[in-house]
Amino acid sequence: MHATISYEGPEMQPVYEQVARDLETVKASISPMVDSDGGPVTWWSADQLRTWSNRPWNKDGLQLPIVHHVSVGVKVEFGDFTSLSAWVGDHVAATEGFRVTTIAWTLTPAHRRDLVREVRSGAVQDAVTRAQQYADALDLGPVCAMALADAGMLADTSVSAGARGVPQLRAAAASAGNSPDVELMPQDIEVSVDVDARFVVDTRAGTP
Repeated sequence: MHATISYEGPEMQPVYEQVARDLETVKASISPMVDSDGGPVTWWSADQLRTWSNRPWNKDGLQLPIVHHVSVGVKVEFGDFTSLSAWVGDHVAATEGFRVTTIAWTLTPAHRRDLVREVRSGAVQDAVTRAQQYADALDLGPVCAMALADAGMLADTSVSAGARGVPQLRAAAASAGNSPDVELMPQDIEVSVDVDARFVVDTRAGTP
């Protein structure tokens, strides 16, 4: 979850202090939930406070009094979707300067490794099944894999044109609304693997 805490006003010090107070409130709500293994918060960070000032112009071309801005970014990694929804809802409702910018759904490193291993195994099994089906259609013998690699790694890549060659992990982004009753639902993450394989067959007796 990526969020910002930001305020603006005619004087720098009150704006700065408001952002600092809200940041402390956010920190206090996160700290009791932090557990790198079990969650619900597995990791979080806060950027340094940023300040800037500008003098805006009105629609008549007149320059208005100076406006001071202060903001800070917050990133929080949740391992529990219910806790994420509740925490975002609480702060969107209670903290005026709190804004959610993005929620990105990702896999934990361990889960990602397990899924890639499972998908690779499935890709290889699928390649063997397909090869055997082709061989059976030509009335040939059982197939035997002679080479196996990620797509594009074998010398002859003509059979794998357009393959991506490496595991692809894609996560859809979701944005939180401004309602205190926000309910965030994780979107599907697709894990896919392409492989190249080369097979040989033993010809049956009497078959050329």
